[in-house]
Amino acid sequence: MIAIGKIMYNIRSMKFEDNLAKLEDTVRKMESGDLSLDQMIASFEEGRQLIDKCTKDLESIRLRIEKVTKDGGVENFEI
Repeated sequence: MIAIGKIMYNIRSMKFEDNLAKLEDTVRKMESGDLSLDQMIASFEEGRQLIDKCTKDLESIRLRIEKVTKDGGVENFEI
């Protein structure tokens, strides 16, 4: 089992894209039904931390975009 402190260190040092890919992988493993209860709980904790980090990263990106635009408005666009 991975220690929570170690997970947070790895998550903090990873890029947004890497965290998102790790989150998707974690969800796939949880949905497979092949994990023990302990593994499921650890995966849930890791997933929650990944979601928190991705959300913070996206908010930081949004603020940077607002800062760059002239009037502070952000154009809606589809990815």
